[in-house]
Amino acid sequence: MNQASRSGSNHAEEIPADIQELGSALELLPAEHRGRIEPLFARVVESTKRRRRILGLVQDALAQLRLDMKYLMFDLEATRRERDDYRRKLEEAQ
Repeated sequence: MNQASRSGSNHAEEIPADIQELGSALELLPAEHRGRIEPLFARVVESTKRRRRILGLVQDALAQLRLDMKYLMFDLEATRRERDDYRRKLEEAQ
C-alpha cells in the first residue's frame, strides 16, 4: 500500500501545478476545441515528465560522482601517507 501511495504522489509531483491547472482548464473547453488541443497538451506533459526523469538521472549521477571523488581523495591521501612513511623508513635505514 505504501508503494502505491508513493507512486501516486510521485506521479502528481512529476507534473508542475501550472500544467495541471492548464489540463483542468482544457477539460472545460468544448469538445471540438479540446480535441485539437489535447494531443498537444499530452506531448507537453510527456516532455515535462521526460525532462524531470532526465534531471533526476543527472542529479543522481552528480551525487555518485561527488561520492566517488571523496573516495578518490581519501585514497590519494592514504597513498601519500604510505609513501611518506616508506621514504622515512628508507632514509632511516640508510
